[in-house]
Parts: sequence; structure tokens; C-alpha cells
Amino acid sequence: MTTVMRMARIESPADRIRVVDAWWRAANYLTVGQIYLLDNPLLERPLDPGDIKPRLLGHWGTSPALNLVYAHCNAWIAERGASMLYVCGPGHGGPAMNANAWLDGTWSELYPAITRDVRGLQQFFRQFSFPGGIPSHAAPETPGSINEGGELGYSLAHAYGAALDNPDLVVTCVIGDGEAETGPLAASWQAHTFLDPVKDGAVLPILNLNGYKIANPTILARIPEDDLVSFFRGTGYEPIIVDSKRVDDDPLAVHALFDGALRRALARIEDIQDAARVGNGVVRPRWPMIVLRTPKGWTGPKEVDGLPVEGTFRAHQVPLPGVRENAEHRAQLEQWMRSYRPEELFDADAQPLPVLDAIRPDGDARMSATPYANGGRIRVPLDRPDLAPYAAPVDDERWTTASSTATLGPWLRDLIRRNPETFRLFGPDETVSNKLDAVFEDTERVWRARTVDTDVHLALEGRVTEVLSEQLLEGMLEGYVLSGRHGIINTYEAFAHIIDSMVGQHAKWLESSAEIDWRLPVSNLTILLSSHVWRQDHNGFSHQDPGFLDVVASKQQDLVRLKFPPDANTLLAVATHAMETTERIEVIVAGKHPEPVFLGIEDAVAHAAAGVGVWDWAGTAPRGDEVDVILAAAGDVPTVEALAAADILRQHASDVAVRVVNVVDLLSLGDPRSHQHPIDDDQYDALFLPGTPVVFAFHGYPSLVHQLTYNRHGHDDLHVHGFMERGTTTSPFDMLMRNEMDRFALAHDALSRLPDGTERFGDLLGALTDARGAARAFAYENGEDHPAVGGWRFAGWPQDGVAGEPNADASGSPAPEAESTDSAGSPGVEGAGSGEDSQTER
Repeated sequence: MTTVMRMARIESPADRIRVVDAWWRAANYLTVGQIYLLDNPLLERPLDPGDIKPRLLGHWGTSPALNLVYAHCNAWIAERGASMLYVCGPGHGGPAMNANAWLDGTWSELYPAITRDVRGLQQFFRQFSFPGGIPSHAAPETPGSINEGGELGYSLAHAYGAALDNPDLVVTCVIGDGEAETGPLAASWQAHTFLDPVKDGAVLPILNLNGYKIANPTILARIPEDDLVSFFRGTGYEPIIVDSKRVDDDPLAVHALFDGALRRALARIEDIQDAARVGNGVVRPRWPMIVLRTPKGWTGPKEVDGLPVEGTFRAHQVPLPGVRENAEHRAQLEQWMRSYRPEELFDADAQPLPVLDAIRPDGDARMSATPYANGGRIRVPLDRPDLAPYAAPVDDERWTTASSTATLGPWLRDLIRRNPETFRLFGPDETVSNKLDAVFEDTERVWRARTVDTDVHLALEGRVTEVLSEQLLEGMLEGYVLSGRHGIINTYEAFAHIIDSMVGQHAKWLESSAEIDWRLPVSNLTILLSSHVWRQDHNGFSHQDPGFLDVVASKQQDLVRLKFPPDANTLLAVATHAMETTERIEVIVAGKHPEPVFLGIEDAVAHAAAGVGVWDWAGTAPRGDEVDVILAAAGDVPTVEALAAADILRQHASDVAVRVVNVVDLLSLGDPRSHQHPIDDDQYDALFLPGTPVVFAFHGYPSLVHQLTYNRHGHDDLHVHGFMERGTTTSPFDMLMRNEMDRFALAHDALSRLPDGTERFGDLLGALTDARGAARAFAYENGEDHPAVGGWRFAGWPQDGVAGEPNADASGSPAPEAESTDSAGSPGVEGAGSGEDSQTER
């Protein structure tokens, strides 16, 4: 007769191991049940084909180790009252995480339809990887999760982000050995360099070396153990090895080994933190980590159809694939599930027996219920400085210039000062380059490594994190906001592509979370792109790529925003809004070089709130009058060129009625039939006047604007200029001309779109073409742009001299003759200018 343990309190270490083993067996049983069963959840009768799901989906191989770690962490929490967050890194570890949330009792609290009885357990099994159910990986639906398990590599970065500014929290992060081969994870081993043991929590990485990916061995499982230990010591850890082979994979013995390892690691963390918090810490402590070697698919079928399974790649997903049709497989499944002795773990009503109570934490102490994994529960709004003291001055002629990011810097400095525990700035060594360095007046870069006398702004604590891995930074920021805080990552625009996939995964997380009532809104993931395509003329083609915008726009558009503040004050307005709202990915594109300030701060706030609007002062057609052509712009440099084009038309084609439209929120132009955020058709039509030609100067690839406006009225009237993948190291204005985005090309296109424009304005069109040739010739001769093309006002033709002075350049020499249209490119026609690239190569 089997003896059923009923233990409400742990009396000895041996008792603790037995209870942990019981929890582990219960979690394993629930994991297998989710993968296979539609019915008969307690095996009250022999399994028949109708008890088995028609499509077997899920991943068993990593689950036993995930369950082992969870059980031991629960025991530690119950014993010590510790605060822990569990980050599940192995892909598709969902059934294990679900199983533990069910045992914790959290699942039924959050999903009351899954009752704590046999019927509820049957529904719990049925929903897994089932139409209308839940995913196979740890997802927003998984209580206690902040890591989307569908794509590998981000778990450790998320863990470190969650630990920041949470001094009492230990984040246990289980890393799959396949996951450990990814680039983001490899960079993440260094994240403790930015962890302050005084004010931050700790991360305990646990690498599960089960030896295999889906079809191949893993690298770290096959290198010599001395090399493995040396690798992790080299990255700053003290590895503790737990190898189940040393005890012949005996579960109770492995529990004893892991119990000792976990206690040793957590004691080491306490020692590091205690020493640091009394002023006796070291700059770079050697943090503990655990290497857990267990067989892949441990305790599952050892052999199926004559082929080895446990401890091989065949255990990765569904070890018994033909259970519904194959009676032998079905018998193996039943034997497998009964090996966990469910009668010792669940009563007849499917309630966990009291033996498990001894290590089940209470309330929010449960890892599946911790508010750190549902950051909206603990999120506190930022104390945001008023904008007026930071605003750039604007004069009546709108000729004052300011760097947008340099204007934002002091506001961020004071945002950090006001929110010393809930806001951080992340960036890949570009805080100074992107002109946000005013933040260093109040904080430093956090740096827990050696420093030398020539270092600047490095300190043992700080609110700025810089490392040359956008993936690590993005992951840390995600972990930081998902656990209830706020932050911004700033980077060069062209290299934001490095985080394309990460941002896509976060967008999916937000979309799923929006449908889960118990997940409360978290802060926006805010990405500031600077050093952008139109001002990377000095770095060249490799730095000229606005395509990240297209990636973001492809996501659910009510959950993402693309903002193009045209000047410094509008950037302030956009940034403070991003720090207030929730549940979105906010991408802000703003240059760092001085550009004209067009709007006072109050007008900037109103314009940013509207997202798009007519700038009456910039055009020649008062509101309500007939409009011949519209010049629209999105982006700071495109706005300058569009306004300069309007100025050319004002002076040289004064009878042409021009409207200027500026777009801050690009996605407001999208399809209101598909998304909630865009402006409605009436508003759109009132701005863009279907039937009127619109020449649109856009920061990125023109196709994006066309995609967004495809179903809008008058789409055929829309003619978009943008980046045409023509770049090199050149002057700023030549960079614009290469892509048909300069003022002369825009004005040429606007006139050409008029019914009689080509004939009526022939001389002016010729002058515009000549201006482009002269501007290019001047730049190629002098190494800088002609003074006439500086700023946004029309200051004379380059072919006539400098700033309107006939036949004289800056040195008093005759102005260069204009090049032919063939070498300068035909302005104003989309796709023109093919001669430019060949000229550059020469």
C-alpha cells in the first residue's frame, strides 16, 4: 500500500527534500497532462483514444528542470519569506510554468473558469495549445511571466532589467543551453556590470545544460567542464555545478544537490549585498550562478519504438507522438504519468494534497502572483517637469535654431532628478553623441568595473546604462518597464534594426496583454532614434537607414506610435507624452543638429496632441481658400525642406496657392477602418483635400506613407519623397538631392503637378534644376554646402552666388556653373536621379 504524505510543516532537511520532490512530481504530472490529455485528468480509468488531444503540441524536454527549479525556489520563499521573480528562458517552457501556477493556486484565482476540481483540471489540460486556448510557451497569459518564450535570447536581459531598483528582489533566471547560443544572451552575461548591489536586487542565472536543441547538441553542454567554468568565471560569475549524472539521475539525490547549490548561491548573494550596503563591498563582486546538468526529458520515456528518447534531442517536444492511434504509445503514456504517483499528490476532487502546502508561499509571495511580473500593479506615474523652462526660444520669423536632443537633455536630467528610483536612460555609448549629455549634470553611467583617471561620468551607481549591445539594452528596458518602471533607450537610427525582432515580440506581448483583464497597463517602451538618415552624411551609407520605422508600423498600429517632432519644442511635447501614457511602443525620431524652431512650447504641445495639422503661417493659402498644391512633411529635416520649397513658391510663383501640412504622428494617417488611432476620413480630407496634388517630404522610405494611406481618399494625388536608398559620405544637402528630398526637387515636383505647371513655369523649373546642379558642384569643389541652402528660408539661387549675391561665392570668386540635368538628376520626379550614383563613384 502506498503511504500518502500529509505534512503541513517541514521538520528537517529530509522532510524538505521529500516535499520538494512531491511538488516536482505534481508539476511534472500536470505538464504531461497539458501536452496530451483532453479528458480523464486523474487517470481514473485506462486511457483511451478519446482522452488524447488530436494534435499534440508542446515541449517536454526542458520542463522537468524548470519544475525542479520552481519547486526549490518555492521552498526557499516559504522558509525565508524571500521576494523572488522567476524568468523562464527556455523556449516553449509554458506547460511547466502553467503547472506551477496551478499548484500555487494562482491560475484559478486569475481564471475562475478553471475551477479547483476534476472538471477544472480537465479544462486546464484541454486549453493548452488548443484552439481558443493558451500558447505553448510562457506568454502574457502565464501568471508570473515577463518573458515571452517564443523567441530565445532575452531572458537574462529581462531579469537584470527587473532587478534594477528592486533591492529586495532576487530574479531567478533559467536559461536553456540552446538559448545560451544566441547573441543577446551572450551579451547579457555582462549585465551585472550595471548592477548596484546596494540599491538593486540580484539575478541568479541558472543554466540548464540538458544537452540538446530541437535536433542538435548544444555547444556549452559539449565543451570540457574546465572550459565551461573558465568561461563563466571570465564573465564575472562563480559557477556552481549540479550534475545529475553524479548521482545516477536519482531524483531525491538531485534534489539534495540542487538544494545545497541554491542555498549556497543565495547565501553568496546576501553576503555581497550585505557587504555593499554597509560600505564594505567590492567594485566588481563575483556573483553566483548555477549550472544544472539534467537529461533532456528527464523522467519521461527512455525509449520509444526502439529509439532512445530521454537524454536525447528526441525528448525536445512530444516524446510519444502517436498516442491517439498507437495503443503501445498510449500504454507508455499512462505508465509515464503514473510514475509520478498522482494518488500521493491529488485527492479525488483534484485538489493538491496538504503535503504541498508546506512549500506553497502565500499571496503575492508566490512567484506566479508576484506584482513584479504584473508591473502595472506597482507602477507609479512619473513626476514630470513642466516643459516651459526647457523650451527653445522662437522668434516671429522662426529663424532661431536649436538642437532637438540637446533641448531634451536638460528635461531628462530633471526627470531623473525627480524620479531617482523609477526612471532610467539606456543607450549604446551614444548619450553624448546624441547630445543628451546634460543628464550627466545629475547622474553618471553606472559602471561596476575598473576605472582609470581619464574616464568621465563613470560611477558605481548611476541612472544611465551604456553598453554596445542594443539587444541587451532593449531587454533590460523591457524588464524594467514590465516590472513597473519607466525608461528610454536612445540609439542611432540605422542600428535600431538590431532590435527589430525584440520590438516585434514586445508588440505581441502588449497585444496579448491587452486582452487579459488581470494584467494592468505598464509604461511605454520608448525608443528615441537620433543621428538619423538625413544627418549621417559624414558616416556614410552604412549609417543611413530609416527602415526600423517600417518594422514598427507593421505591428498592431493601435499599440505603436511613430513620432516625428519637427523641432526642439515639439520633441519636448512628444517626450513628456510618451512618459505619461502606457501600453505602447513609442518610437521618436529627432535629430541632434541645430534646426529651426518653428513652434513655441504651447503651440508645440497642441500640435503634438493633434498629431497632424495645417501650418497656415508657412503657406500662401489661408484656411478656407482654394488650394492649388499641398506641401506636407514628417520629420525635422523634411520639414525644413518642405518649408523652404514653400518659400521658393511664395517668392517665384506667388499666384500658386500653397498649403503646408506637418505630420508629427505618422500613424494618425493610417486606416481608421482597421485601427482606432488614425484620424477619421473627414479630418483627413479636410487636411489633404482629395483632388489636390500633395507633395509629401517624408523622413523614411516613401512606401510606408503609401501603405498607410492606401485606402484614403485622394491617394492617387499623394506623391511622396523620402529615402531612396541612395547614400554615401557627402554633404548634408547633397544627401538630400541624391534622394530627391531637397527644396528644389520638392518645389519642382509641386509645380509639375499643377495642370498647366510644366508649360506655365518652364523658366522656374529650369532654374530649380540648375540650382541642384550648382549646389552639387559647389559641394564637390569646396567640401561643404553652398551658403544659399542653409536654413529654411529661400536665400537666393546657388547658381547666382552666395545668399543672393550675384556671381560670387564665399571667397568672392565667380559661382560655379550649373551642371547638366543628366548629372544632377531630374528633380521632382520620383525615381529620378539615376546619374547621381555613377557620378559619386567617379
